[in-house]
Amino acid sequence: MVASTQQLATGGAGLDALRATARKDPKGAIREVAKQFESLFMQELMKSMRASTMATGMLDNQATEMATGMLDQQYATQLAGIPGGLADAIARQLERQMGVPASGARGGAGGGSGAVTGAARWAPVASAGAAGAYQAVAVGSGAAAPEAAGATGGNAARFVERHRAAAQAVAAQSGIPAEFMLAQSAHETGWGRREIRAADGSNSHNLFGIKAGGNWNGPVVVTTTTEVINGRAQKVQAAFRAYGSYEESFRDYAKLISGSPRYAGVMQRTDDAQAFAAGLQRAGYATDPDYAAKLGRVIQTTRRLVDQADASAASARLGTSGVTA
Repeated sequence: MVASTQQLATGGAGLDALRATARKDPKGAIREVAKQFESLFMQELMKSMRASTMATGMLDNQATEMATGMLDQQYATQLAGIPGGLADAIARQLERQMGVPASGARGGAGGGSGAVTGAARWAPVASAGAAGAYQAVAVGSGAAAPEAAGATGGNAARFVERHRAAAQAVAAQSGIPAEFMLAQSAHETGWGRREIRAADGSNSHNLFGIKAGGNWNGPVVVTTTTEVINGRAQKVQAAFRAYGSYEESFRDYAKLISGSPRYAGVMQRTDDAQAFAAGLQRAGYATDPDYAAKLGRVIQTTRRLVDQADASAASARLGTSGVTA
C-alpha cells in the first residue's frame, strides 16, 4: 500500500496535512507539491503513450485497463522526485515565486525555513489531467502576498503581459535582460499607473523617465516631476523624451544604457539584478538615494510574474496537447 506521503493530496484530509506541513516546514511542503505534480504529469504521459500504442485485442478488457492504470500510478509515484528531475525544477521555481530561500543539496541537513512570505501557497487538486492540477489554496502562514500582488492587484501582471514582448525583442539585441527592463519601467511608472503625459493628456510612451537633454532632437513632454536635491524631495518642471510607441521607449533605453560610457559598468553586471540596480544608481540614473534597493525588489517581483506567466502558458499548452483521457 502506498504511504500517505506518496498519495496525491486531492482530498480534504490530504490538503489539511499539506497545510500543516507548510506551517512547520515550507520547503518540505514545496518539495511535496512539486513531487506530486511530477507524479501526476508522469501518469498523464504514460496514459498518452499507452493510448497511442496499438492494443493486442486478445486479453484487453476493463479489468486489464484498470490494472494497467493502477500500475502506471505506482510507477509514476515511485519515479517522481528523483534528483535532477521535473520535481526539482518545479520546487526551485516555487521557492523563487513564494520567496522561500533556495534549497541546498536535495535531502541535505540544515537549510531551515526562515521567514517566509506566503510560503507554499500551491497544492494539488483533483483534475482529469495534468493541466490545471494546482490552484492557490493558502496553505502557508497567511502572510502578505508578494509586493506586486499586494500593492497593485492584477495591474502588475497586466503590465508585464503588455510590455513583455517588446522587452524580450530589445533584450535579444541589447543583452540587457528583459526582466530588468520590465522592472525598471514598472518602477518608473508605478506599474503603468503614472506614465508621463503631456498637458493635453497625450501619452509620451516614455516608460523609463528619460529626460530630453541637449542631444535629443525628437518630441518632448514637459511635466512636473520629483527630484531629490540636497537630500530633500522637490517638485520641478522637466522635459522628457516622447516616443511613438512603447517599443521605441525600450529601444531608446537600451541604446542609452549599452551605448553610453557613463553606464559601461552597468552593462558588465547584467548577470546580477542587485548589482545592475546599484550600478544604475552609482551612474546617476536617478536622484533617489534608495533607487537601487527599490529597483532590486521590483526586479524580484517581475521575475515571479514572468515565471507565473510561463507556468500558466505551459499548463495551457499541456491541456490542449491532445492527451487521450
